[in-house]
Amino acid sequence: MIKVVIASQNPVKIKCTERAFQEVFKNESFIFSGINVPSNVADQPMSDLETLEGARNRAKNAQSAEPKADYWVGIEGGISETEAGEMLAFAWISIISNDQKGESRTATFTLPPKIVELIHQGIELGLADDMVFKRSNSKQSNGAVGILTHDLIDRSEYYRPAIVLALIPFINPELY
Repeated sequence: MIKVVIASQNPVKIKCTERAFQEVFKNESFIFSGINVPSNVADQPMSDLETLEGARNRAKNAQSAEPKADYWVGIEGGISETEAGEMLAFAWISIISNDQKGESRTATFTLPPKIVELIHQGIELGLADDMVFKRSNSKQSNGAVGILTHDLIDRSEYYRPAIVLALIPFINPELY
């Protein structure tokens, strides 16, 4: 039984990690668990680098908290501003084992001006979504990506391809 620890108790992050691992390692059996650990970055990472650092920190902190696992997965959502003043949303995935690591970033999408305005006021993206779209705890369901795509891409499906891509070094160890 392969143990995978997800550095979050958010059901969306757990579900997408389960799906990705089961798709990549079709013949394996898994035990998945979520754990709350700090990212050691701002609650709302505001750059590509800070978001990547948050994902890495989450994976490492999960490994420290639960060292008897096979994989530790950090997922960190972040935003960055373009030179044109648009704000892009994305997430970084960091997966580590005792002897390997893999990382990948999701696709990006542009946030609407009302959301950007709230973020500039210091409000985290998930809360800004809830305020603008009159939702509650949307980051544990469809998130900004689901709301803005009218659920054509929900948050779980948004993360899944990046998790698969972050697993490339693990399924091709001879190349890494």
